[in-house]
Amino acid sequence: MKHLPRILIVEDEPAIAELIAVNLTHGGFSPVIAGDSVAAQRELDAVLPDAILLDWMLPGQSGLSLARHLRKQARTKSIPILMLTAKGDEPDKVAGLDAGADDYITKPFSTQELLARIRAVLRRRAPESVSDSVTVGELLLDAATHRISFQGQELKLGPTEFKLLHYLMKHAERVHSRSTLLDKVWGDHVFIEERTVDVHVKRLREALGAAGAMVETVRGAGYRLTGLATVGQPAAAQSGT
Repeated sequence: MKHLPRILIVEDEPAIAELIAVNLTHGGFSPVIAGDSVAAQRELDAVLPDAILLDWMLPGQSGLSLARHLRKQARTKSIPILMLTAKGDEPDKVAGLDAGADDYITKPFSTQELLARIRAVLRRRAPESVSDSVTVGELLLDAATHRISFQGQELKLGPTEFKLLHYLMKHAERVHSRSTLLDKVWGDHVFIEERTVDVHVKRLREALGAAGAMVETVRGAGYRLTGLATVGQPAAAQSGT
């Protein structure tokens, strides 16, 4: 039997949750509904979903708080999270992305948009079938084994950060605009906003640790990865985000 991607819907309004579930079923997904963060955690403890649709406003623990919690847990940190919310202002979108969301959907949204966004985050989660390796300075990325190391120490990156680093390393010393990175790394998703690039660059720097300084912000232009940076410098010093 064909595996249907399991989508956990965390939504406290039953009518909305059921409507989303019906649309997901028709779209080829296997939906599971949780009405709050406690129920969501029970579902996560039982079976990990392929993606989570997480409502911002939940009784008890908010969706924002739950997203932060899931990103801190090794077992759930790589599960794609799409925030569902009526909050459409830029600061709210930034807050959702900074909390660990991979995408942000403002209510009301069309069924086709919702399905397209889910399919896109699932595609980005799957490692690319590439087998090359690339080295910049003491930073080594092996695409075949999906491993990254710096000064001989292995680093752990999420799937999107891996793709972003892979592209930057293959085109080192060149400045890439946010729109270029969106096209090359997120090219399958027209809904992604440029601010998302900034959030993932921030996550990439944090994951790289001492090598984070190699990812430089070129103000007014974008980002580049360089082997000329002084490693060990706090990543925040390089960030213009």
